[in-house]
Amino acid sequence: MRARYGVPLGIAAAGAAGVVYAAGFEVRSFRLRRVTVPVLPAGMRPLRVLQVSDIHMVGGQRKKQRWLRSLAGLRPDFVINTGDNLSDPEGVPEVLDALGPLMEFPGAYVFGSNDYYGPRLRNPARYLLEKAQGRHGLNGNPPVVGAIHNPWEDLRDGFDAAGWLNLTNTRGSLKIEGVTLELTGLDDPHIKRDRYPQVSGGPSVTADFSMGVVHAPYLRVLDSFTADDYPLILAGHTHGGQLCIPFYGALITNCDLDPERVKGLSRHTAEGRTSYLHVSAGCGTNRYTPVRFACPPEATLLTLVPRT
Repeated sequence: MRARYGVPLGIAAAGAAGVVYAAGFEVRSFRLRRVTVPVLPAGMRPLRVLQVSDIHMVGGQRKKQRWLRSLAGLRPDFVINTGDNLSDPEGVPEVLDALGPLMEFPGAYVFGSNDYYGPRLRNPARYLLEKAQGRHGLNGNPPVVGAIHNPWEDLRDGFDAAGWLNLTNTRGSLKIEGVTLELTGLDDPHIKRDRYPQVSGGPSVTADFSMGVVHAPYLRVLDSFTADDYPLILAGHTHGGQLCIPFYGALITNCDLDPERVKGLSRHTAEGRTSYLHVSAGCGTNRYTPVRFACPPEATLLTLVPRT
């Protein structure tokens, strides 16, 4: 009996322990990452930008709400929200409450697909199949039928009322202690709402610093930002792979970005130019897959410093 069943039972026990850890501990083990990015012009003072992403708020997530409110203690110069705030049609008030202290600071936002549409239960193995077939979101997949529509307008109105810039396929600017920051944003490429021709042309000559903002880091978007000579691009969407293999990393990115750049700071090259890319692993999950493994939920404090 022991020789025949000992190994399978041991594997089953290890698997069960992993699920308990992923669903009971790591998914609530919120972290702050700190990254320094040398992208500013010479002589400009450092700027501290807090990036929050992929909150995927579900009613009753009190620990997540408390943690998000506590981030205001970092006193960033400005805040960038890279989308997917919702995973519950009733979650708008809790998102606005959790981000309330951060909305006291200058900020800007783009939306992700889960801000517009509620999540659906699906087999996680489909993500691997779509990766193998080169299909992600609505990029190559048939249109979604019977989608749940989230009250994204209420979320937009709350952000706008706080003075945050809506970067949906448009440009905006922030003035911080005499420094003019230009922010160029796109709607979510995952559901083909990006309209880069509306914002193309590269950084404005009147801005002290310019950067690109988008939810999902699809290569067509990264190529466009980089070819237009934006020194920094911020994105989210990937959840850092969400379920990763220790000492190996992510299996999927849920877009056409390579897994090696699924989270954190990297570089992207297009048409002979290079930009820094920062992808946030986000701090939430789809309500139907409330687990994370070897990929803790996070926000990132990026310190932008002059180029060396």
